[in-house]
Amino acid sequence: MSTPTIHNRAKKGEIAKTVLMPGDPKRAKYIATSFLEDSRLVNDVRCAYAYTGTYKGKSVSVMASGMGSGSMGIYSHELFSDYDVDRIIRVGSAGGINRSLELGDIVVALSASTDSGYMTHLGLPCPYSPTASGELVKKLIKLSDDSSIKYGSVFSGAAFHYDDEFFLKWERMGILAAEMEVASLYTNAAKLNKDALALLTISDKIFTGEHYSSSQRETTFNRMIELALNLATEF
Repeated sequence: MSTPTIHNRAKKGEIAKTVLMPGDPKRAKYIATSFLEDSRLVNDVRCAYAYTGTYKGKSVSVMASGMGSGSMGIYSHELFSDYDVDRIIRVGSAGGINRSLELGDIVVALSASTDSGYMTHLGLPCPYSPTASGELVKKLIKLSDDSSIKYGSVFSGAAFHYDDEFFLKWERMGILAAEMEVASLYTNAAKLNKDALALLTISDKIFTGEHYSSSQRETTFNRMIELALNLATEF
């Protein structure tokens, strides 16, 4: 049986209706082996590892998105359109712009501003503001009363390296954090009438230079991962 796309060797039915998407393939493997029962590798094309297993009796998949709007744009679009995925929960890292954020804090991205040209292919008459699924946000709030979780807007960068003056402008606009994938994920979800939500752990602080190591980024986001998995079991 042929697979639906050239980027994913998983067959139809091998990917669950709910998918967690970290950027890092190693984090995808960590989530699958540490949290899922009976997890199995269903894709390894281009090292975009995807696993399917169960969490609290519910079928869940986890797949790496890679870095940037282009990579997230490809994989999320194909999961939604070719694998009949209903919802994607991004579990990623972000740089703290808001100075009250500390390493390890969780930000829920309600909307995403971007300097990426990802949306230009839609041919919209003016700039589009992609947002999270209201249904997923409501379920998350009902699921967790953790007052330390921050809800607000993020910036999805087309690049990774910007100077501080660039981020100072976003700070003045109330943007909480910077990352690279949320805008394209939310745009695809809107275009295809699907649901998406991003949970982001602050792994570095943009204005002070404090940061987690690469190994910490891979394995120390358990609080965010468990929150996302519990949200997945609501369906």
